[in-house]
Amino acid sequence: MPLKTPEEYLESIKREINLYMFGEKISRFWEHPYYKIIEPSINTVKKIYALAQKPEYKHLMTAKSHLTGETINRFTHIHQSIDDLLLKVEMQRLIGQKTACCFQRCVGFDAANSLYSVTWEMDKKNNSAYHDRFKNYWIEVQKNDFFIAGSMTDSKGDRGKRPIDQTDPDAYLHIVDENNKGIFVTGAKVHQTGFLNSHQAIVMPTLALRKGEEDYAVSFGIDTTAKGIIMIYGRQTSDTRKLEDELFEVGNFKYGGQEIFVIFDNVFVPNEKIFMKGEIEFTGALVNRFAGYHRQSYACKTGVGDVLIGAAALSAQYNGVERASHIRDKLVEMIHLNETLWSCAVACSAKGFKREAGNYEMDMLLANVAKQNVTRFPYEIGRLAEDLAGGIICTMPSQKDIESSEIGPLIQKYLSTCEEVSVNDRFKLIRFIENLSMGVASLSYKTESLHGAGSPQAQRIMISRQAGIEDKIRLVKDILDISS
Repeated sequence: MPLKTPEEYLESIKREINLYMFGEKISRFWEHPYYKIIEPSINTVKKIYALAQKPEYKHLMTAKSHLTGETINRFTHIHQSIDDLLLKVEMQRLIGQKTACCFQRCVGFDAANSLYSVTWEMDKKNNSAYHDRFKNYWIEVQKNDFFIAGSMTDSKGDRGKRPIDQTDPDAYLHIVDENNKGIFVTGAKVHQTGFLNSHQAIVMPTLALRKGEEDYAVSFGIDTTAKGIIMIYGRQTSDTRKLEDELFEVGNFKYGGQEIFVIFDNVFVPNEKIFMKGEIEFTGALVNRFAGYHRQSYACKTGVGDVLIGAAALSAQYNGVERASHIRDKLVEMIHLNETLWSCAVACSAKGFKREAGNYEMDMLLANVAKQNVTRFPYEIGRLAEDLAGGIICTMPSQKDIESSEIGPLIQKYLSTCEEVSVNDRFKLIRFIENLSMGVASLSYKTESLHGAGSPQAQRIMISRQAGIEDKIRLVKDILDISS
C-alpha cells in the first residue's frame, strides 16, 4: 500500500503516546478536548495525502521508487535527478498555496536524502553496513507511506561549551548504554515540527563533532511511540482560540502547524535502525547536507506568500481601493519579493548534482542564499500585508460581538464597506491576515522563516565557506596580470 488515503493516515496515528499539554498528560489525543488545537496540523498532513490521490497533482506529489519500482509519495522519495529536485520545490509551493501553513513532512524528507549519501560514504571508508540498513528501513517507510519527522536540534545547554563540556551531558542527545541488540539514548530534541503527527522520526546530531564526542555522533530511526519518548506540545500565539466555538476567530480554521518538545529518556534503539554510531568525522557532512536540503525546502514560503498576497489584494478590494496606484505598487513589491524567493529555490535545485551514492543534491551555496533571503523577505511581505489590511487586524471585535443580537447590527453597520461585500466575509479575511502576520500561522511564515533550518548566521557562515573568495581574487589577478 504505497499511497495512504487521508482517512487511512488519520487512523494510523491514533496510537497511545506520552503527550503533555498545559501540564496535563494525554495518551489518546484524538479523544481529548485539546484535539481542537491539534486537529488543524493533522488536517494539513491529511491534505498532503489527499493531493497525492488527485490525478492532476500526481506528477508533483508522487514518484517512482528507485528501491522498489513502486509509485510512492514524493515525501518518501530519494532524489534521482535534477527534475526530482525541481519537482520537490514545485510540490512545496503547491502545498503552501493549499494550506497557508507549515505542512510538517519536509524535515524527515530532507534527513533521509542526507543520510542516503552519508551512509554510503561511511560504508565506503569503514566497510560498515549502514547504507543497506538505511535502505531497508526506507523501503519500509515507502511501502507504508509513513510520515517521518526529522529530529536534529538539541537543547544545547550552555552555547559557549562543547557537548562533552556541558554540566549536564544530556544537553545533547547521546548514547548512555548499549548491548548486543542495540543502544540506549538520552537527551532532548526541541522545535520538532510535526513530531506528534508522525509515524517515525529520524534522529541526527545537531553539529559537527570532535574526538571524545563519539557518544553524541548518533543517528537512527525510531517509532514515535517508543518507550521513553515524552512529548510536550509547544505553545503558539492565540492557540487557545481553537478551543472556542467561534470558528472564524482562528483565522486559518482548516490548517495549521505544530511544534513539539521531545524528551528521550533512556530510549532503546535496535541495531537495524542505527545509521551512525560514533563516526564523528561524518557528522559535519550529515549536518551540512541536511541543512542544505532543508534550506532548499523553504520554497514552501513562496506558496504561503502567494496566499498572503491574495489576502492583501482581497482586503484592498473589500475596502474599495484596489485601483489606487500606491496599493498596486505595494502588491507588486510583495510579488517581487516572493518570486525572488522562488527564483532562489529553483536555482539551487537546477544547479544540483549527483552524489557518488547515486542520489542528487542541491547546490549548497545557492540553497544558503535562498534561505538567507527567507529570513528577511517574509517579514517585509507580512508588513505590506498588514499595511494594506489596516489597523483593524489587531482591533477587530470578536465573532460573539458580531453575532450578538444587541450590538451585532451596530458592528455590521459600521464595518460595512462596499455594497457587495459581506461583513462576515470581511471579518474572516481580517482574522486570516491576523493569523498569518501575528497569530498561530505567523510562527510558520515569519518566525520559522527566521530560525528554521538554522538561524540567519548559520547561512552566512556557509555562504562564506562556499563562495570561493580566493577564486574571485584570482579572476582579478588574471585580468590585471598580477602575479603576487
